[in-house]
Amino acid sequence: MTAEQMSRTMTRLAHEIIEKNPDADDLAIVGIHTRGAFLGERLHKLLCEAGGCAYAAGNLDITFYRDDVGEHSKTGVLPMTQAPVVKGTELPFAVEGATIILVDDVLYTGRTIRAAIDAIFDLGRPAEVQLAVLVDRGHRVLPIRPDFVGKNVPTAQRERISVRMPESDGVEEVVLVRAPSA
Repeated sequence: MTAEQMSRTMTRLAHEIIEKNPDADDLAIVGIHTRGAFLGERLHKLLCEAGGCAYAAGNLDITFYRDDVGEHSKTGVLPMTQAPVVKGTELPFAVEGATIILVDDVLYTGRTIRAAIDAIFDLGRPAEVQLAVLVDRGHRVLPIRPDFVGKNVPTAQRERISVRMPESDGVEEVVLVRAPSA
């Protein structure tokens, strides 16, 4: 995806969220660090422009809720020699009773979303949790399904999707990274 395609996709996601939640005055956009937080900020801005009202927004650090930090695995998670980077959670609204829209860049196994749900529920009991992702690449190992998907990109297990954003990478694009052939 180019920057223009990402922009159009985010606008479409915002409209889909408003359509599914027309009367939600307790709607809160929560981006999962790192790129999900950047996308969450963009989505929040688009929702406020399109919906005409101010929705709550924040970001979530799931570092201590992950079950794969420090594990050597074929999924490419942090090896035990690397310490996780804690970015902090910022939710300036009451989680209790809110309709939370979790935002992430890529949905893969579902483990990140499970960790995010655990983190949210430690802060309160929302009325509902919905999931918006820019890219769904498949290969789920947990029964997690997004409510809003920017683009479905079927991938091989050894491939990965890289979402690059100006805030962290200096460029805006989504690319398929193929594993080198053996």
